[in-house]
Amino acid sequence: MGLSESRTLFLFLLVPLSFLPAVFYYRFQDKPNMVHPQKCHHGNISILLWHWPFGRPYKLDRDVCLEMYNISRCFLTDNTSLFSNADVVVFHHQELSRGMSSLPLHLDRPASQKWVWMSLEPPVNNANLTQFNGLFNWTMSYRRDADISIPYGKTLLGGDGQGFQAATNHSCLVSWVVSKYRPDQTRAAVYQRLKNYTSIKVYGKWNKRPLSDKELLPTIAQCQFYLSFENSEAKDYISEKLWRNAFQAGAVPVVLGPIRATYEAIAPPDSFIHVADFKSIADLAAHLKHVAADRQAYEKYLQWHRTHRIKTYRDWRERLCQICVQYPSLPARKVYQDLEVWVNSQD
Repeated sequence: MGLSESRTLFLFLLVPLSFLPAVFYYRFQDKPNMVHPQKCHHGNISILLWHWPFGRPYKLDRDVCLEMYNISRCFLTDNTSLFSNADVVVFHHQELSRGMSSLPLHLDRPASQKWVWMSLEPPVNNANLTQFNGLFNWTMSYRRDADISIPYGKTLLGGDGQGFQAATNHSCLVSWVVSKYRPDQTRAAVYQRLKNYTSIKVYGKWNKRPLSDKELLPTIAQCQFYLSFENSEAKDYISEKLWRNAFQAGAVPVVLGPIRATYEAIAPPDSFIHVADFKSIADLAAHLKHVAADRQAYEKYLQWHRTHRIKTYRDWRERLCQICVQYPSLPARKVYQDLEVWVNSQD
């Protein structure tokens, strides 16, 4: 065979071989519309709510997290028959502690499945905790140190421009809405002393003056100050009494709950009056009257509207969708061996 014939044969064999890498690559590469089951499993998060808080269900039609809150790859269900397929199962404490629901200890729990203990109540309302030791992986609470923190509200940058015209339209000084009044609570003692120094308009089931949801904020807005008194003085426990009742109504909140530093960390700047800042209730009342009479002093408590705004959380679906947002950073091997210690911690 001559030299030219050898070269021709070499090229003839080489050209087909040169296409093999491309063929191999095309055969095994991901097609544009191909989704591997493994990627799908790890990318999507399925959350099962074992029972609805306080027996009030919400609709879970379609892709709720994406459509309502722009949170993708997060799927909520309350269908307990899907237990074995759920990545996360959420249990609301009140139904468990009252025997209205029970943990599915009789079912085979997948090794990778995480159980979440959820409560927005202060420690005094979270009873019968020892029975849950060694069962829950994550906590879901208003507490800032919870694995999944779901506060009643939060402060955002960017003013809403509201609240500055209200100063001339008030018809009362102080209001308070309370339904479950207990004389042994700190807030009751403060109220009883404060009413000796200033008038307070009280609404709610306690004094048989309940307000509908539509009446609540317009009624509070008629007063300059609102008593955002928590029913329990516990770590981080700041409820809708501040976020919704006071801030959304445009009233200046007089707060009683955690220490001032907690409010300063999460509330808009210079937006509240803390009961603990005064040596006596008489001094508090005098301060309220002074501020009410001085338009400039009063509006200092409303300046935050120009630079900040608040967001409230009232829909359980939005709270549940937050699990997916925080999911990548949640501890993979955590187990609460003594849940009661964490719940009652004040450090």
